[in-house]
Amino acid sequence: MAVFVAVLVLIGAERVNRTVAALLGAAVVVSLGVVEQERAASEFIDWNTIGLLAGMMVIVAVLDRTGIFEYLAIKSAQWGRAHPGRILVILALVTAFLSAFLDNVTTVILMVPVTFLIADALGMSPVPFLLTQVFASNIGGASTLIGDPPNILIGSAAGLSFLDFVANLAPLVILTLVPTLVFLYLAFRREFRHDKRARETIERMDARGAIRDPVLLRRSLIVLSLVIAAFFLHGLLHLEAATIALFGAAALMLYARADVEEVLREVEWPTLLFFVGLFVMVGALEVTGFVGRVAELLTGVSDGASVATALVVMWGSAFASGVIDNIPFTATMIPVIQELAQAENLSREQVRPLWWSLAIGADFGGNATLIGASANVVVAGMSERAGRRISFLKFMAYGVPVTLISLAVATPYVALRYYLL
Repeated sequence: MAVFVAVLVLIGAERVNRTVAALLGAAVVVSLGVVEQERAASEFIDWNTIGLLAGMMVIVAVLDRTGIFEYLAIKSAQWGRAHPGRILVILALVTAFLSAFLDNVTTVILMVPVTFLIADALGMSPVPFLLTQVFASNIGGASTLIGDPPNILIGSAAGLSFLDFVANLAPLVILTLVPTLVFLYLAFRREFRHDKRARETIERMDARGAIRDPVLLRRSLIVLSLVIAAFFLHGLLHLEAATIALFGAAALMLYARADVEEVLREVEWPTLLFFVGLFVMVGALEVTGFVGRVAELLTGVSDGASVATALVVMWGSAFASGVIDNIPFTATMIPVIQELAQAENLSREQVRPLWWSLAIGADFGGNATLIGASANVVVAGMSERAGRRISFLKFMAYGVPVTLISLAVATPYVALRYYLL
């Protein structure tokens, strides 16, 4: 437990790279004999999650070379007719949609550079657009299995399919985006500027010219469409999500005749290694009995199959995800839910609302603070490098209300859908 807390402190303080901290923590627990190396590799590291992330990263790396993301950003600005408020909403909706099918960190990395161009054309600070996009990304990513890392972890551990996530969380995401975007529009309205020259500049932007390789784009979209269709049908195909993603990645590199070494350099290996270290440390928490004690505490708060338990999990997950990154928190909570289900003898159907509550809390709670989700840290870093620092308090000033609005929508949704109707 001490090692895990120390790693979380290092990650939260941003004094040490999170991948280095996680790998160091994993090495320490293995070296101390808390977890055997063979058991860590075979039992605790979730290779389905690692494979799914790796496969999607390869597909996105190839897709990025086509210029499609720049095209979508420029088109969003033109659809908004240079009205800052409209552009803010449209960019947020595009980001939320993309985050449902791509990792939200990848989505913001691809959208942020073009957002700076649009903000410059409007003569505005990019910060309102960046904050709105990262909030929309974390909310939009909640709607599918592959949209947000916590979902990937939960889906793999609980055996939940791509279609399960879409059917259960996509409606909530749509309901949540509406009041969230209304709040952000009103919160930033004083910063909106209307400039005729800005409209002319944006209208002159060449969206089609942003497409660098139409042939590669067509091939990439074909493969991506097939991969997403396979995610929906993976139960009938009897294939794990990782197998589908890796198959799609290999097929795309072959079909697109991509330079394999160049594409693999674009994969976020630090993120994958971070997950490896994290899984080992969480395994150590299971072995030492910490997970069982947390499950007992949760059982003492309320009956395992009640709406109260689901709401405790959701609100507690949201609060904790705001304090620490939602990925390590989710990885820690998964065995807690499993232990709770076993202790209370809950059926698969009875435990499912708890999985959805955990996903909702972790995904939505990640918006509360700058360190709540990986996408937040990435956007803040990119903004600071561009000379526009987003402070921890400034992020919280908007992130906490967004999180409370999201949870206010999610609470009756969970209660009504899974317990009262």
